[in-house]
Amino acid sequence: MSARRRRSLFVAVTTAVLLAGVVGLAPAVAAPKGKAVWSACFRSFGPFECASVRVPLDYDKPNGADISIAMVRLPAANPTLRQGSLFINPGGPGGSGVDFAVFAAPVLFTQDVRDRFDIVGFDPRGIIRSDPLRCFGNPRQWQPYFTPFAFPLTDEEVDQWIAADRYLDDACDQRGGAILNHMSTANVARDMDRLRQAVGDEKLTYYGVSYGTMLGQTYANMFPHNFRALVIDGVLDPIAWTTGAPGEQDLPFSTRLRSDVGAQDTLDEFFRLCDEAGVACPLAGGGGAEARYAGLADTLRAGPILIQDPSTGDLFPYNYSFLIGDTLGAMYDSFVWPDFAQFLAFLESQASPATLGSALAAVRGTTSLARSSNELSRAAGGYIVRRGFPHYQNFIEGFPSVACSDSDNPDSYDAWVDAGAAADAAHGYFGRIWTWASAICAEWPGADADRYVGPFNSETDNPVLVVGAKWDPATRYEGAVIAHNLLPNSALLTVDSWGHTSLFASACADAAIAAYLISVATPAPGTVCNQDLVPWVDFGPGGP
Repeated sequence: MSARRRRSLFVAVTTAVLLAGVVGLAPAVAAPKGKAVWSACFRSFGPFECASVRVPLDYDKPNGADISIAMVRLPAANPTLRQGSLFINPGGPGGSGVDFAVFAAPVLFTQDVRDRFDIVGFDPRGIIRSDPLRCFGNPRQWQPYFTPFAFPLTDEEVDQWIAADRYLDDACDQRGGAILNHMSTANVARDMDRLRQAVGDEKLTYYGVSYGTMLGQTYANMFPHNFRALVIDGVLDPIAWTTGAPGEQDLPFSTRLRSDVGAQDTLDEFFRLCDEAGVACPLAGGGGAEARYAGLADTLRAGPILIQDPSTGDLFPYNYSFLIGDTLGAMYDSFVWPDFAQFLAFLESQASPATLGSALAAVRGTTSLARSSNELSRAAGGYIVRRGFPHYQNFIEGFPSVACSDSDNPDSYDAWVDAGAAADAAHGYFGRIWTWASAICAEWPGADADRYVGPFNSETDNPVLVVGAKWDPATRYEGAVIAHNLLPNSALLTVDSWGHTSLFASACADAAIAAYLISVATPAPGTVCNQDLVPWVDFGPGGP
């Protein structure tokens, strides 16, 4: 499998827009409490096995109501070398660990790791195959939640956004049920410790990316004696995620994370590498990529450009918010940068709607373009329903049910208006889009009294491996540095790469992670791994 295909696979399963609701050939066998009983499933994808484990709904009432957690595993490729289970989480929050394992486990990690570990994915409590939070009867009822823009700019758009949020709030308040108040990351960490025991492992081995790093940090601090190896890759600042540092309490948590700064830094690298490529990059020249992008942004602020959906032939208006949304999406994966530069050049020249549609399809990796960028960012589009279960994937409920349960946030939408405008003014293009990502928390009806808000500096028995990509548009490198500085027994691996997390970017990083997972051997202080392939130098449109 090519580097681009492997990286694209990762992006597909770690961004909720492309999460596929794939189902097994048989339901998991319900196990007695505390024990995983495995049965064959997903056999068209590999020798997968599924199980479900019962855990308490409320850990304050361990003998009260319980819920089911769905798991899948890919058994170790070489049973004679087997060391145990390796739990994985793809992020989100609200991402399906089952989907992540089914799609990615056969190519995740080095062969030495796959030889030695059963790779185990699970759907966190309330998510998809586990007993789910369900606020709607079917996906068709989601439609009023979607707005024709990726984030609001005008007062009218703010009103539309608030109305859409309240539609979801009301639905979850009426239909969410008891689990609505028990979906914090802390409870998922408690579940994961039960799952560790259910698979028979004395100590947990874990690899989490993106939001999965918040789960990893929470577990490490709540259960500092219970893991043998724990990797967090693409790291969230745990204080910004939960309560905020002193003086930040009036900011939404998604603003506190300063992902807008990470995204702008990554975009600046896109501009730099494009200009260095010269004629190989169609956005270079003519004043430079940065200036040409700014001019294009100004054009779209003045009015949209029509694009034709290549799958339907329908025309739709492509506006400024879509440009920012697609730019942010492209920054996740540098293998798409040459295609993205071509799309921007076509957009700048106002090429035909059909040409623009084909070019955008190459960037988004889909021919279904008529859905709005807001639908993409709010994680409802692109799911695949195959024959069988689950018939309902709770994409739109999943993110807020966890993130809003974990974090302190303002209770007035005015705070999002002010914070988004200030972040755009101070940090570039991505202040509003990252700020408004959490606006649903303003009036979210759920709350979890058992959430964990620190401390995040526990002395752990074994070291934590913290992995940070220098040019990450979602979980900026500084998050890894903060987590490393907080955890006294941790090692920092820096990856000089462009995109979200280190996965599939660097053979050097893959080897360092493998050495740690197998032997709990951390890289030497100051270790830096480089990305294997450089945009426009090692690959052009279409990727390597």
